[in-house]
Amino acid sequence: MVPLSASPGRGRRFRSARGAELIEFALVSPVVLVLLGGILDFGFLFNNYTVVTNAAREGARMAAIPGSAEADVKERVNKYIQAAGLTLSGVSTTVQPVAVVAGGSTVNAIKVQVSYPYNYMILGPLVQMVGGGSFTGITLKTAATMRREVAAGL
Repeated sequence: MVPLSASPGRGRRFRSARGAELIEFALVSPVVLVLLGGILDFGFLFNNYTVVTNAAREGARMAAIPGSAEADVKERVNKYIQAAGLTLSGVSTTVQPVAVVAGGSTVNAIKVQVSYPYNYMILGPLVQMVGGGSFTGITLKTAATMRREVAAGL
């Protein structure tokens, strides 16, 4: 009689690696896809943040010019955001004068703050699909401050 451990069919079945790659792929692929989705989402988020920051800077440049109105500043910010391919829904722009102390003297400046809602394209729906709550987006907030220009002779 042959012992069970010496049986050629049974030992080969337990030592076989056939199908192990498929199981490993099934376990690792969701993690890799979530990482790839996160990389893409945060890349788009960083791109939108850069656009909103530059829009605030453009608004501050417009506000620093003598005779510019708040409506002109908001229009410049909105045009910059639209030119970058972003939507204007939820964009908020505030313009306020500030005093900046530099080197012992006070300088009149203008501060433009822009906030823009960003909705995650991949991570938000994925987290909601698995019941993770309200991980849908974030509000990007940026500000730019520039010295007010004074017309010559004033």
